[in-house]
Amino acid sequence: MRIPAQSLILTACLVFIVSVAVLLGETPLSLSQYAQAFRPGSAVGEVLWGIRAPRTLAAALVGAALGLSGAVMQGLLRNPLADPGVLGVSATAGLGASLALVAGLAAIPGAVEIAALAGAVLAGVILSWAASRLGAPEALILFGVSLSAFAGALTALVFNLSPSPITTAEVLNWLMGSVANRDWRDIAWACAPMAVGAGLSAYAASGLRMLTLGEETARLSGLPMARLRVAAVAGAALLTGAAVAMAGVIGFVGLAAPHLVRAGAKDDPAAILLPSALTGAVLLVLADLIGRLIPTEALLELKLGVVTALFGAPVFALIAWRAARSWRG
Repeated sequence: MRIPAQSLILTACLVFIVSVAVLLGETPLSLSQYAQAFRPGSAVGEVLWGIRAPRTLAAALVGAALGLSGAVMQGLLRNPLADPGVLGVSATAGLGASLALVAGLAAIPGAVEIAALAGAVLAGVILSWAASRLGAPEALILFGVSLSAFAGALTALVFNLSPSPITTAEVLNWLMGSVANRDWRDIAWACAPMAVGAGLSAYAASGLRMLTLGEETARLSGLPMARLRVAAVAGAALLTGAAVAMAGVIGFVGLAAPHLVRAGAKDDPAAILLPSALTGAVLLVLADLIGRLIPTEALLELKLGVVTALFGAPVFALIAWRAARSWRG
């Protein structure tokens, strides 16, 4: 199978930015120290391969999952403003993690992550049921918005009933998003749901392409459109849930990544899936690197969700403005 030039270029960019993110950090290293990185048991090797490398790979996986799920949602709903959070999956995953933190389960390894993924799976089950019964994409969007609002209200209730200010701070800190302190076990754990979500998204690609011709044509195409819709929703839910479980709630990436590559994919919702995943990975690795390198007081680095919002929102506003000009033209 021939890989498009756009995907090859994005892959090269991802390899480059990942290499830079592993080599650079808040602690500068000399050339002689880099030379010690491959010595067994060296302190520099532990910094590069035990701290920076898994953190960088975690950012790449989360970004790829969000970029891919955003492309799936925009193709399914035929709405350029759709993103992984529009159907309430991110909010429900955040609710699951918040409940685990308030319940004092943070001391149990993986408990918060499992709770976040469980919340996303629950949202995916509800949305898959809705997708199989709601033919119009507008109805599914409204259903997702209501689910997101309800999950957000419950999360606010968790804040309100939090047993202590420390617990409230923990919940807020987690919801702001970060891949700090992620290790190889976290990455291995997240790969399974992400792989299943990516597989479901690839399976739904033909249905996403057919939907560009309209609902009536899609129904007459002979494709199992109801099944493909459910696969798309379930895939996006798993991808988003695994991303939230690993890094917290991260905005902008799933919304912007498909827009940055749509022209190169000729607006084909199936061809845009891989470039969107690669673009999301590049964006989030770059955002995490910026968050590490920007100096802050008290040795506290900027949260990943804050960086993506600060740098991503103006960029997306520019993209939207340019798109509006082309529509008027």
